[in-house]
Amino acid sequence: MPPKKASDSTDDASSSSHNLQLAITTLSQEILENNRRFDQQLAAQRSESNGQINELREMFSQFLKSQKDHTTAKGDSSHSRSRPEDPLHGNGTGRPVSTPVRPNLEKTGSPVVEENGFGDFSKTKYSDSNHRINLPRSDFPNFSGDNPSGWKSKCENYFDIFQIPEQYKSKMAVLHFTEEAADWYECFKEEYPNPPWQILVDEVLDRFHLDNSANPVDEFKRVHQTGRVGDYIKRFEKAKTRLMFETKIRNIPFYVMGFVSGLKDEVRHAVDILDPVTLNQAYQFAKKAELNLDGLERKYRISAKTPTFQQSDKSYPPQQQRNPKSFPDKKPLMGQPFSGSFKSLTIDQRKALGLCFWCDEKFTPGHRCKGKDLHSMEATAVPQEVEADTEYFEDAFSDPEIQLENIPEEQAVITMCAPSSVKNHKTLKYKGCIGSIPICALIDSGSTHSFINPHIVHQLSLPTIFTTPLSVKIADGSKLSTNKLCQNLSFQLQGTEFSGDLRVLEIQGYDVILGMDWLSQFGLMTVDWNQGALYIKHQGQDVKLQVENISAEVHICQQEFNLQKEAKKGSEIFIAHLFASELVEGKQLQVSSPLVQHVLDSFADIFQEPSSLPPPRAIDHKIHLLPDSKPINLRPYRFSHFQKLEIEKIIEELLHQSFIQPSTSPYASPILLVKKKDGSWRLCVDYRQLNDQTIKNKYPIPIIDDLLDELKGAKYFSKLDLRSGYHQIRMNPSDVPKTAFRTHDGLFEYTVMPFGLTNAPATFQSLMNCIFKPYLRQFVLVFFDDILIYSPDLDSHLNHLQLTLQVLRDNQLYAKLSKCVFATTQIEYLGFLISEDGLATDPKKIEAMQSWPVPKNLKGLRGFLGLTGYYRKFIKNYGIISKPLSDLLKKDSFSWTPDALLAFNTLKQAMSQAPVLALPDFSLPFTIETDACNIGIGAVLMQNKKPIAYLSKKLGIKSQSLSTYEKEFLSLLTAVSKWRHYISNRPFVIKTDQISLKHLLEQKIHTAMQHKGLSKLLGLDYTIEYKKGVENKVADALSRREGLSGDCVVQIAGLSAISELLPSWMEEVQLSYEGDPWIASMKAKAADQQESANNEITNNQGLLRYRNRICVGNHGNWRTQMIKAVHDSSIGGHSGIINTYKRVKAMFFWPKLKEMVQSYVLACPNCQINKPEHTCTPGLLQPLPIPAEAWSSIGMDFITGLPISKGRNWPRPS
Repeated sequence: MPPKKASDSTDDASSSSHNLQLAITTLSQEILENNRRFDQQLAAQRSESNGQINELREMFSQFLKSQKDHTTAKGDSSHSRSRPEDPLHGNGTGRPVSTPVRPNLEKTGSPVVEENGFGDFSKTKYSDSNHRINLPRSDFPNFSGDNPSGWKSKCENYFDIFQIPEQYKSKMAVLHFTEEAADWYECFKEEYPNPPWQILVDEVLDRFHLDNSANPVDEFKRVHQTGRVGDYIKRFEKAKTRLMFETKIRNIPFYVMGFVSGLKDEVRHAVDILDPVTLNQAYQFAKKAELNLDGLERKYRISAKTPTFQQSDKSYPPQQQRNPKSFPDKKPLMGQPFSGSFKSLTIDQRKALGLCFWCDEKFTPGHRCKGKDLHSMEATAVPQEVEADTEYFEDAFSDPEIQLENIPEEQAVITMCAPSSVKNHKTLKYKGCIGSIPICALIDSGSTHSFINPHIVHQLSLPTIFTTPLSVKIADGSKLSTNKLCQNLSFQLQGTEFSGDLRVLEIQGYDVILGMDWLSQFGLMTVDWNQGALYIKHQGQDVKLQVENISAEVHICQQEFNLQKEAKKGSEIFIAHLFASELVEGKQLQVSSPLVQHVLDSFADIFQEPSSLPPPRAIDHKIHLLPDSKPINLRPYRFSHFQKLEIEKIIEELLHQSFIQPSTSPYASPILLVKKKDGSWRLCVDYRQLNDQTIKNKYPIPIIDDLLDELKGAKYFSKLDLRSGYHQIRMNPSDVPKTAFRTHDGLFEYTVMPFGLTNAPATFQSLMNCIFKPYLRQFVLVFFDDILIYSPDLDSHLNHLQLTLQVLRDNQLYAKLSKCVFATTQIEYLGFLISEDGLATDPKKIEAMQSWPVPKNLKGLRGFLGLTGYYRKFIKNYGIISKPLSDLLKKDSFSWTPDALLAFNTLKQAMSQAPVLALPDFSLPFTIETDACNIGIGAVLMQNKKPIAYLSKKLGIKSQSLSTYEKEFLSLLTAVSKWRHYISNRPFVIKTDQISLKHLLEQKIHTAMQHKGLSKLLGLDYTIEYKKGVENKVADALSRREGLSGDCVVQIAGLSAISELLPSWMEEVQLSYEGDPWIASMKAKAADQQESANNEITNNQGLLRYRNRICVGNHGNWRTQMIKAVHDSSIGGHSGIINTYKRVKAMFFWPKLKEMVQSYVLACPNCQINKPEHTCTPGLLQPLPIPAEAWSSIGMDFITGLPISKGRNWPRPS
């Protein structure tokens, strides 16, 4: 290619320069044009604003002109201004007029408004008779949409101070709307251009209240301390102010308790001890407790770096303090490396790591510190100068503002034997009682003080007094503190009354420890160690206390300084916990037999941890998404530094197991950390949005009752629990990217089925059903990862167990041995205790029900009904007993009543005495017994007179108005529908106490219920038998008392007590008998007919009945009230005379009943207004016929208003 000439280069450069200049020129023109347009828009906006300003100026000028006449001449002269001011921009300071400055007080407390152009409210004067007060500047509150209630309160205060006229309030307020509020008002003013202040406030509250704030009560309850106490006080004050403003709650103790309950645990304990009365006290106590915690943390941090020694008293040798670095690194205590760093952790850090506040172990429910269980203790009264490692609440008690009892400084010791509570006959243990509560007491001559367990104090509500805190040092160096004393407490030991001062302290194994302060009052005493007897002289009498055998836990330990001493020498240190256990004879098979063990040994590999990924199977988990679904990509949740460490640890473990792998997927879901029961953390992925886009799998999940019905005839049971069952199923390779989740460390995806996917349960159940298909309902039941093996005898059970384990081995599924049970005659499965006898409730669940507190809200009530409802098939009349509780679940109807409390306690008692239900045998016929009453229906399914299941249901308002026949028929239909899968294709018997139902198939069909009911019974082979109510005790859910047709007596199976519901109006009817001669004659007839077989009149406990109808006397207005109750009620529906008479006559009786009913209905206003007359409509007026002769027809009319005659006859005689 030939080189370019110089002239060509020059031409190119000039061309480029020309193009550049042309582009610059074009760009400049565009900029100038944009600026011109912007100036035009700005001018238009200014013009519009000036128009609004002129309008406001004119309005304010008119207002000031009208107010000028009311101002005094003196005020006018003294308040005049020579300097002109801009109407909108005030006094030239640049501040708008709507921002007042220095208001003053007038004599009457009202402002004096000056005429300063537009009306500068900043010049409003407030004064008294002697001087004036200039208030500081005050800006009008802006409103962006947040906290509308607070904005309203500020505005009204502003209007009140500066006396803003009503017609200007809205205009001033909308001028200060910003952001979202300003956008909303632009749309609102189109609909309502100039709203009054009250309407504007209502609209603002309706628009912004729900959007920006939750229910004030919920917001108040959600406030908890998460950082410093000062920050918590600010948030608490904000929530309290809103709650007080919207609910008008002014109860100071309520807010004090709310503040204290929201504090962190370590701060709350200190404040609880000080028992604040006002909020200011609670604030001060919380701040002091936090300062003490900070100081304690700093001292721990120092002590973790530098070993310290201290001497608490000259009379005792110095004791070495805990020095974590003194332990050797190669053989650390408890088998874990201990660097001393835990001691420097704050409370929040310990919470995040799941560590106990007192020791360096993981905290779990039921955790007991090893330090607190080492019961070699010494207790020291806390001096005024608190030591470096004293508890923070001891610092709180050293506050000089708190007056405490002065007790001389002393040191107390509790010996090693004090808390050991095994069957050790050398310790002096005795049974006794405090009030009605039994206790276990230890007499310990090595303990200088006496102590009582706080759970006894709380249980009996024993009175306590605050005293100087006593610091109790345990063998491992940790401390307990006690500052409460039960003074002169009376108690009994083996029938002898004693008393003493007992300090409240958490002690293990005993309720009371009696030390030297209690023993010293007896002087000389004798102990027979061989016989275990203690002889003392008490109140002038010789008393013998015989040692009793009481079993509990034992903890053996060495003192802390001895452990440190051995550790420095390089010795190996071991810590062991020894527990005394008692063998309880039960139903578990004692063949720990070579037979069962041999089977387990031969399949030991399936109880091991899996060493590789599960194999690909025909059933791997797939994620089918909806059409046009986009990848889920959510930002991660934030975690604390310590939680990040846990996440990294879990991720590393999952990577090592190959359950996850690094990902480049476009999907990303956030993760959560959830605490397990053992205190460790579980990593969960938030797949909620992915689940929303997933097509749901409709694979059927087994019904628990159907599974349990297969167990008839089984005697031996085994249960297998798979190890992390979901992780034993592979993800379909094409769906692995969809499981991706994001952490602070990167993006990962699951290769196995994770927890949290919507179709995971269906996939797992389908795999279990597929691999166990040949054995299902033969000897295997599967409910997700719980596998139950059942057999009629031991030999077949061993064979069934072997076959089941072989299926797991063939499919490379692994079980967790610690959760498995083998070859037992009683087993817990799916919340039920299963045995040869049948089904029983789980004692653990029953214990949870018995300890359930009285519900204080709907959440607590739903939890209780949900827990008890799982066992409703065990409880006769469950639906009827729980009716007062279930009625509280209706909207806005939660109000705890005595009826609800009675139902709550009755349901607890019924649950504690639930019967064992028989398992159904499908080779035998079934029997259904039914019954009904006014408020509910009940039934029981039986075989061989043993109940299989109970059914009860409360009736709605509409069903309660049915006749007795219809209710009994409804009970029959409900039972057949519920248990149709048991009774179809085989004959069964229905027993009822309604004799008319016995001939159901022979009756004529008249009602819609009969049509519908008989259609449900078609195709069933049944026989209806009549059984008297007296004999029908099982199904008679609401047994009737004699003579009370509509009143119920609830009788629960297994309960000896019967709760009788007797209406109060029946007792009040007897008051109408006073002074009624007809009633007196009826009573006489009833007395004469007592021995007659056909007695029409009965007198049952003072209540008269005529042919089973209640007699009502004439005293009072009870007869009218009875008619009114029948006629005006929803059941009566303002019926006519005949229908009302029939209803009243069916229940009540008195003379001339029909006449009273007729008079009442004819006088009923609603009936007269709303019901037409049942007569022919009258026709038009017709002319009278012309008379045939004179005087044949005479007409007469009445004339009123004539003058009164003055003693003369009229007409005057001629």
